[in-house]
Amino acid sequence: MSVRIAVLASGRGSNLQAILDAIAHGQLQADVVGVFSDRVDAAALQRVPAPRRWAASPRDFADRVAFDTALGDALAACTPDWIICAGYMRILGAAFVARFEGRLVNIHPSLLPLYKGLNTHARALEAGDAEHGASVHFVVPELDAGTVLAQARVPILPGDSPESLAQRVLAVEHPLLLASLALLASGRITEQGGQVQLDGHPLFSPLALDSAGTLQR
Repeated sequence: MSVRIAVLASGRGSNLQAILDAIAHGQLQADVVGVFSDRVDAAALQRVPAPRRWAASPRDFADRVAFDTALGDALAACTPDWIICAGYMRILGAAFVARFEGRLVNIHPSLLPLYKGLNTHARALEAGDAEHGASVHFVVPELDAGTVLAQARVPILPGDSPESLAQRVLAVEHPLLLASLALLASGRITEQGGQVQLDGHPLFSPLALDSAGTLQR
């Protein structure tokens, strides 16, 4: 049976499209059962049929808890096995994270624990780092602080701008996310109490994406 994936997105949905393409080409045994957004005009929503879209503005709710409850109820209704935050720009509340604990995964454009939050490419350049990249991690209430499952690295080149660096990181984000999803969908990766296990054995450092798009210890 195909794994049921729900995607949270706030923007254009390039990672979502990578997932949809991989499914269409038989590279990922999964179904995207819903796309959910905090922006009603998010381009990501247009990548799936209307019955699989849910969007609402947080400003239309009394508070964060009310919005998170509505989002959580909509998610629960499509019974996902995994919930993927792919360019979702709103912080998820503690009650929401607890409701879906162990099934929430995020892709973040930095080599966590470096550069949690926004503007990661500019911050890496300002720090004079030699490399940058992306991380797939489990979601916890603290921003970008969950256990990292896998990472992909890119060199920072002379003359790089935040924009040029962002493009190279995006190019590795897609294969990183797909390789991670393949492991999650197969049941080879589990997480409990902050400890990630691969094939039943503790994973003490993130898996690394190689040039062939394969995750290695």
